[in-house]
Amino acid sequence: MSSVVEALVPGGKANPGPPLGPALGPLGVNIKEVVDTINEKTSDYNGMQVPVKVIVADDKSVEIEVGTPPTAALVLQEAGVGKGAGEEGSSEIVGNLSITQLAKIARMKKDDLLSYEMKAGIKEVLGTCVPMGVTGEGMDPRDCQKAIDEGKFDEALASEAW
Repeated sequence: MSSVVEALVPGGKANPGPPLGPALGPLGVNIKEVVDTINEKTSDYNGMQVPVKVIVADDKSVEIEVGTPPTAALVLQEAGVGKGAGEEGSSEIVGNLSITQLAKIARMKKDDLLSYEMKAGIKEVLGTCVPMGVTGEGMDPRDCQKAIDEGKFDEALASEAW
């Protein structure tokens, strides 16, 4: 029977300390090898927390599955800000995302979203932007969602692949 270790690790900077080391140690695998592989696979997500699943089979073979960071982390990175709005419900604006940036995040999260098409995926990402104080195309995220429904970005989204 295989063992599974799930953890959130900093992209490209996992180390043999907690949470990975103590969980992998009793399983008898080469922790340095596993950590190096995780760092290689998560290097694109530098500076973000990345969900990682390490599956150790009975024969000590290791399979590593890397998830995508939370939508909020991708929004912050794409907007180029360190953190979202300070107070929940405040009208503080910390950043803005273009429709192409929103489409990029939606594509990255495609497997985790409930949407079957690009527009709906972008609207889900905009839903995450609301409490964070991040606008879409200079508008309140809810207004941007309405603009998407009205077809205002159809031309810009025509070239975006889902």
